[in-house]
Amino acid sequence: MNTCETSASWEGEYHGEKAIYLRYGSYEAVMLPEIGGNLVAYRDVEKGYRFLHEPAPDEMPSFKARPMIHGIPVLFPPNRYKNGQFAWNGEILQLPVNEEATGNHLHGFLYNTPWKVEEYAHTGKESHVTVSITVDETHPVYSFFPFSFNITLRYALSENGLMQHVQIRNHGCKSMPCLLAFHTAINAPFSPDGSAREYRLKLTVGERWELDERMLPTTRFQPFVSEEEQMRDSGVYPFFAEMDNHYTAVPQNGRNRMELQDMRSGETLIYDVGTSYKQWMIWNNGAKEGFFCPEPQINLVNAPNLDLRSEEAGLFSLQPGEIWEETSRLYVRQTLA
Repeated sequence: MNTCETSASWEGEYHGEKAIYLRYGSYEAVMLPEIGGNLVAYRDVEKGYRFLHEPAPDEMPSFKARPMIHGIPVLFPPNRYKNGQFAWNGEILQLPVNEEATGNHLHGFLYNTPWKVEEYAHTGKESHVTVSITVDETHPVYSFFPFSFNITLRYALSENGLMQHVQIRNHGCKSMPCLLAFHTAINAPFSPDGSAREYRLKLTVGERWELDERMLPTTRFQPFVSEEEQMRDSGVYPFFAEMDNHYTAVPQNGRNRMELQDMRSGETLIYDVGTSYKQWMIWNNGAKEGFFCPEPQINLVNAPNLDLRSEEAGLFSLQPGEIWEETSRLYVRQTLA
């Protein structure tokens, strides 16, 4: 373990799995590079706050089988694609149909794939870890997603909370679809003695997409219920009803973000995801208190198969040699007296 006055970074174990630990001041984070590059923990150890839904020791077998509701899983390509198919560059791509109930492909193939640790280190101003994954002709997923690309994830802890930087680079010879999301699992409550009833969720949503019986967009919108208006405008109890909903993202005051306020302490967890994410998914585990998933997505569910303008669907390409990148941040804001 490397240490300095305010920050540290080291390799260790998390419930028997290889982990990279970061520490800065009272903040701590844990990355599992061999299970999808998933940052499974972000904590304030002095206050006992756990901001992300972490897998418990007895949950590790189910977590490794489907690491979808803990930490910050990488979805690439995200969410559902009808029959596992979509057209690109004049070809029909066939992804595995891995959701039997709908007959769709769901959530891509990077959330449980081992990532390479590029580095972990710390300075007086931050501690950080960088992981990457490279797909080319030798990678197993190339047979159904035939593009050559690299994705790099960098997480850093500092006095400004947890920063995430993601970069996708097309190093192939043809254009590729840029399809990405994070299935971020947020605790509510995040304080050890808190009550979910004392928490209020605010999200920069615009309109709600109508979904069909296969959980695919019809391209029509549905009217908001009053609680969704509160979620957009002032804040709402996160478990007011079951949510497995898909929304357009509409920045407020120049930012695209989730806010989760602890009404008792006055502290608000901010998840500022950046304006490249044009869509939000939100899932709250059947309205069961404990955690929910505000999921920033570049693209609309099933986007390549929809009769929508590319900009409206959040669907865009990366040409050979091009880079897409975005920075997000989780941090705590104190309510001013």
